Amino acid sequence: MRAVVQRVKKASVKVDGKEVGAIGKGFVVLIAVKRGDTEEYARWMAHKIANLRVFPDERGKFNFSLLDVGGEALVVSQFTLYGDIRRGFRPSFTEAAPPQEAEPLIEKFVEYLKEKGVPVQTGVFGAMMLVEIFNDGPVTIILEKG
Repeated sequence: MRAVVQRVKKASVKVDGKEVGAIGKGFVVLIAVKRGDTEEYARWMAHKIANLRVFPDERGKFNFSLLDVGGEALVVSQFTLYGDIRRGFRPSFTEAAPPQEAEPLIEKFVEYLKEKGVPVQTGVFGAMMLVEIFNDGPVTIILEKG
């Protein structure tokens, strides 16, 4: 699994012009599943993201997690994170898991985040989405498991 985590002031996602998810302070998590990923990876990723300390304390030092600040998560499936452009200019997505494998793992990831106590909103798996991100900092972290 690969995730791009952005600390945000607020964010939203629309499908066909209709808002399907929105959050205030927290993380936008763009997430992709690789062929062969497991539920263990989804659990690890949720634990890591819920506890990722990138919110500043009173001195501006990254000491607080999403849980510490009562933040939310907007999770958006994005298989293109596994786009390979080592050869040519059109990405190959052969490393990305097929939808029937990826969707259940993303759902498990969301479930595990919720179990940690994180309020979660999501996009729509497989849909064309418009994601509005108000990156705070900017702070962007890339996580990978597997």
